[in-house]
Amino acid sequence: MLDIKFIRENKDLVQAGAQKKHLSFDVKELLKVDDERVELLKKVEEKRAEQNKVTEEIAKLSGEEREKKIKEMKAFKDDFQKDEEKLKNVMGKWRDLMLQVPNIPDVSVPEGKTDEENKELKKVGEIPKFSFTPKNHIELATQLSLADFERGSKAHGFRGYYLKNDGALLSWAIWNYAQEFFLKKEFTPFIAPSIVKKEYFYGTGHLPNEAEDLYVTQDDDYLSGTAEVPMMAYHAGETLDKKQLPLKYLAFSPCYRREAGSYGKDTKGLVRVHEFFKLEQVVLCEASHEESVKWHEWLNANTEEFITSLGLPYRVVTNCGGDLGLGQVKKYDIELWVPSEEKYREISSASYFHDFQSRRFNIRYNDEGGKQYAHSLNSTAIPTPRILVSLLENNQQEDGSIRVPEVLQKYLGKDVIK
Repeated sequence: MLDIKFIRENKDLVQAGAQKKHLSFDVKELLKVDDERVELLKKVEEKRAEQNKVTEEIAKLSGEEREKKIKEMKAFKDDFQKDEEKLKNVMGKWRDLMLQVPNIPDVSVPEGKTDEENKELKKVGEIPKFSFTPKNHIELATQLSLADFERGSKAHGFRGYYLKNDGALLSWAIWNYAQEFFLKKEFTPFIAPSIVKKEYFYGTGHLPNEAEDLYVTQDDDYLSGTAEVPMMAYHAGETLDKKQLPLKYLAFSPCYRREAGSYGKDTKGLVRVHEFFKLEQVVLCEASHEESVKWHEWLNANTEEFITSLGLPYRVVTNCGGDLGLGQVKKYDIELWVPSEEKYREISSASYFHDFQSRRFNIRYNDEGGKQYAHSLNSTAIPTPRILVSLLENNQQEDGSIRVPEVLQKYLGKDVIK
């Protein structure tokens, strides 16, 4: 959330940011409602002060004089209540509009409307050249009995799957290796809840725009698609000590997404599923653009290093304005090479938000100049089962077996899956 004072002083910049993100938001409408809010708030506060003053006077009166004053106040109270009701309605509209104000993208964010216009920064690793026709991950997983998609659909429905045998063990191997790898970066490990209060999805900016992609419980709580949400909620309403910063958290959690906007896309296999597991990197740092940029690069480099250690070819892109979320200032995507499709597919995103999220969560820290809102960042460490798509396809051999990356062999107990 942006500060209303900042929005007023930089209305053209905020409007330009919305346009760069291809969001239909009218800053003028917000400021018009804010003018109404300020005027009504002043009016209500003045009447409340008058009411308190007269109430004190009435307490000192008696007899007919007291009764007369009470009758005079009845009309005043009726008018006061009408103004309070008006203020309540205007405040509701104001809050709704404030929740829709997008954060301003960094000047380095490229122009563009969709992910097809993201800007490639680099490619890393050699794309494998097969002397045979490579199979896709569905064929490989089925033939090697690593997954069961037919029974997965029977049990779960659309996009359902079972991982089994070495498919299940390979996922555990990835989690165990990821734990060992990322904890060397001095993260604090967490297992985070997946059922989170609705208000915290507004806090991260996933609501209101992503409502269709979230599962809702009968208690009006939500199932999270990323540990970013519960980890930001962890310090909600707290004032931290500056000496604690940066806070670096590595959180593991089950994740859930309805994939409402992707009907007809990747309907088979492990690329786009409703339930999955993910390790997420989350950082809270000082309120400094330079600090945010530094930790953003660091987070993305962590995942790059992890993927490189698995020997998987990948590329990094800077997301264009239209491919940024409501609160994101800048985002990198890491995409893994998928041989059967002959293209790169997204595996990780790294974003920073400045104080957009921390204002909503009221996460501050004590500084020499007073209390400051912390800056927040997050990045995928690794998701399963999606990484199995590239891992299986890039490491397949002519006989249908799969070479196990060296760093995973000690966890899986073998160097080939066959």
